[in-house]
Amino acid sequence: MVTKVYSAALQGVDAKEVEVEVNSHNSEKFGINIVGLPDAAVRESSQRVLAAISNSALKIGNGIHTVNLAPADIRKEGPSFDLPIAIALAAAGMEEDIPEADQFMIVGELALDGTIRPVKGVLAIALEARNQGRRELIVPEQNAKEAAMVEGVTVYGMSHLHAAWRLITGQEAFLPFQYDRKALFEKQRSYSIDLADVKGQGQVKRALEVAAAGNHNMLFVGPPGTGKSMMAKRLPTILPPLSENEAIETTKIHSVAGRLEDKESLLVTRPFRAPHHTISDAGLLGGGSHPGPGEVSLSHNGVLFLDELPEFRRQTLEVLRQPIEDKSVTISRAAGSLSFPSHFMLIAAMNPCPCGYYGDAKRECRCSPHQIENYRRRISGPLLDRIDLHVEVPLIEYKDLKSKQKGESSQIVRERVLAARARQKERFAGHSDVYSNSAIPSGLMDDYCRVDTASSQILEQAMNTLNFSARAHDRILKVARTLADLVDQEWIQSEHVLEAIQYRTLDRKLLM
Repeated sequence: MVTKVYSAALQGVDAKEVEVEVNSHNSEKFGINIVGLPDAAVRESSQRVLAAISNSALKIGNGIHTVNLAPADIRKEGPSFDLPIAIALAAAGMEEDIPEADQFMIVGELALDGTIRPVKGVLAIALEARNQGRRELIVPEQNAKEAAMVEGVTVYGMSHLHAAWRLITGQEAFLPFQYDRKALFEKQRSYSIDLADVKGQGQVKRALEVAAAGNHNMLFVGPPGTGKSMMAKRLPTILPPLSENEAIETTKIHSVAGRLEDKESLLVTRPFRAPHHTISDAGLLGGGSHPGPGEVSLSHNGVLFLDELPEFRRQTLEVLRQPIEDKSVTISRAAGSLSFPSHFMLIAAMNPCPCGYYGDAKRECRCSPHQIENYRRRISGPLLDRIDLHVEVPLIEYKDLKSKQKGESSQIVRERVLAARARQKERFAGHSDVYSNSAIPSGLMDDYCRVDTASSQILEQAMNTLNFSARAHDRILKVARTLADLVDQEWIQSEHVLEAIQYRTLDRKLLM
């Protein structure tokens, strides 16, 4: 007798449907053989499944039981196949029909007593169930809220193998898990921090607004204690709120990586990731023996903050160049390639020198010229070219620090950012791959970033004087386009070009 149920295997940040087939063959010997490219965790499931079935008032018949996980050319990883294997084995052993097996997709890890434990990647599995036309999804009880974020699939959160068995065989009716997704958005779409918390630094906050309005990458340079990290953490509060599709896409990555907390079913605020400078290439970009998403993908649709930028290994920084340009990361292994989305805003911070006080009017720098040069050369020119705004962050004046006057709130700044983004959305309506000024391709620069004669002369003089690269030239025009959008002007003016050039001069200083 062959019994078939459906489950799913994770591939990168997506899921692929897997057929769990069980064939039972009468024999004096007893055994369970799992085939179909299983890893060690899947092969070990036979022992967990046997104990769980015997402790759940179910049974397996005598003989040799072959479990095939198809398609066989996809690697099956993790314990999420325990529950579908147990149900298929029990159905074959008890010769019980599963009336609507083709309507269910099943995932879950089993404890020895039959308890169903949570697994990772449930959101991606729920999306795959909908894509494959499976109307019902059985998941661990702790994962039910996450799976319920996908419309079009009826989700059942089960706590025990016996309950899942009674549900799928039609012996007992269970209420599906239901959750108000829109209410979740309204309840959790808020931040505990605000841009108004930052004292002074008006010019730097202006640059932060420009970066948010055009989705531009940004570099803070300043001595310790000037608020670089504080302002970077508040960038998500002025960015446009996540759409439902963005939230699902972002949550899927965190779920696959096992980074979704139990209390979270959906990430409704933009992620902010700040890895330590000791991080490895694989930790930042993704990879490993079984490739998973790295920090650049965990910050997808959000902010990647690299504090103390020169302290990162140069090789680690250089691997950022591809995801910054392509908005995705491709990990190649002998078994195949996986792609992870990495559409993030890069915000970096650094000191002007190793001690942090070079150029400070009040504190003396203790670094030698050679030390300063070596420190600054840790950041390559090609990487700096990909960072649109370079902003010097000065020390905060005492009067600003003690001032009782509050600065603009994140909500006020976000309204201006949203207005600028709306203009960009209207402008690029005919280009599906262009979502903001920072993403304008070279072929469209002349159409959307045209400048008058006076602005062209200013830009030419800056290029000749400061030796900007061609990439830097385009970045200046993109930033100028954003500055014009912030004041609702159709064409770029000279003042916009001048301000954009001001945000680019620092990369030349760093290479002096």
